[in-house]
Amino acid sequence: MDISVIGAGYVGLITAAGLSEKGHNVTCVDIQKERVELINSGRAPLFEEGLEEILKRNVGENLRATTDLENILNTDVTFICVQTPADFDGAVDLRYIKKAVSDMGKILRKKDSYHVVVVKSTVPPGTTEEILIPLLEKNSGKIAGKDLGVVMSPEFLREGLAMRDFLNPDRIVIGTYDKRAVKIVKRIYNANCPVFETTPKTAEMIKYASNIFLATKISFINDIGNICKKLGIDVYEVAEGLSLDHRINPHSMRAGLGWGGSCFPKDIRGLVHKSRELGYEPKLVDAVIQINEEQPKIMVRLGKNKLGSLENKKAVVLGLAFKGNTDDVRDSQAFPVIELLLREGAEVTAYDPKAMENAKKVLNNRVRFADSAEKALKDADIAFITTDWDEFKNISFDGMKRKIVIDGRNILRDRRDIDYEGLCW
Repeated sequence: MDISVIGAGYVGLITAAGLSEKGHNVTCVDIQKERVELINSGRAPLFEEGLEEILKRNVGENLRATTDLENILNTDVTFICVQTPADFDGAVDLRYIKKAVSDMGKILRKKDSYHVVVVKSTVPPGTTEEILIPLLEKNSGKIAGKDLGVVMSPEFLREGLAMRDFLNPDRIVIGTYDKRAVKIVKRIYNANCPVFETTPKTAEMIKYASNIFLATKISFINDIGNICKKLGIDVYEVAEGLSLDHRINPHSMRAGLGWGGSCFPKDIRGLVHKSRELGYEPKLVDAVIQINEEQPKIMVRLGKNKLGSLENKKAVVLGLAFKGNTDDVRDSQAFPVIELLLREGAEVTAYDPKAMENAKKVLNNRVRFADSAEKALKDADIAFITTDWDEFKNISFDGMKRKIVIDGRNILRDRRDIDYEGLCW
């Protein structure tokens, strides 16, 4: 099928690459010329396992990128994957998706045949029906459910495993009132998994609820882990015992520094803002956020307890991405750790296998960057492991002045001959 994808950011590029891998003819549209050129050369503008291989395999065959939105006229289905960032107060900024829908509507006015629009961008419940469909109808002169099929189909991608998740999903959610559109979208995905059909508003809420539930599990086990540490109990044994209950899934039960990334923080703040607009105070969700914000403080406090003072001490932060196997630094828990260390007067050196360039844009020249863990650790007083990269599992601390290690991810295997401290264990 001929498909267009608006937005070549994280979700858009994974979607375009995944659909092309499934054999569809895909045109990816983005306003950034440099990003478009990079994709057309078969290179990925972001690090994601398996993405570049898929681009190289499909670009020039059934995948291409362009800056010209008019190309959607040559397709039957358009996936909207533009960013929906959060404002300072947590409100979701809809200007990009509103502009994309308005511009797309003006172009679709020229088309006579039925066209399906699939919204994959994360938006607050009610947005598709109350804002996007009216905008699309106004600008296109067409009627949703008759001339247009409009579907809300949220993404459930784990960064680092996004290509795998797109090609082998746990479930697909399709929110629409248009049965014709449902059949087309099912045929596009062609996935061997449960397909849940619902309303657009419910599909939007499923996305938020999924991310908040996963974040809640992480904050819950971190809260338990902080208690376990004071009691001298291994929280990982507790989590293993918990997960033997068939009602409790073991995933997202690894105690440590907490959650970050492009989805959890933005989506949680977005739903909290929406909830307060409706006059409801989400106490549990607030607690999930507060526990997550506390973990970096506890981690730095453990380091300070080891040294007495962090002032003028060389502190190394191992990991800048919010999780392993990605170069995404958005809302990474490493950053509050670094900020707290700097506030304590420490000299901070940082290293990450993939996220250094993205981190430099955030941290500027306030920390030193090393091009290897070994160089970062040389003559260091203390090291903080903040990202669960496999590279850090068997790392050597021989070059350190003092071998003090605070492990925020329970990843280090050999803990002999060092002064080791786990964050929650």
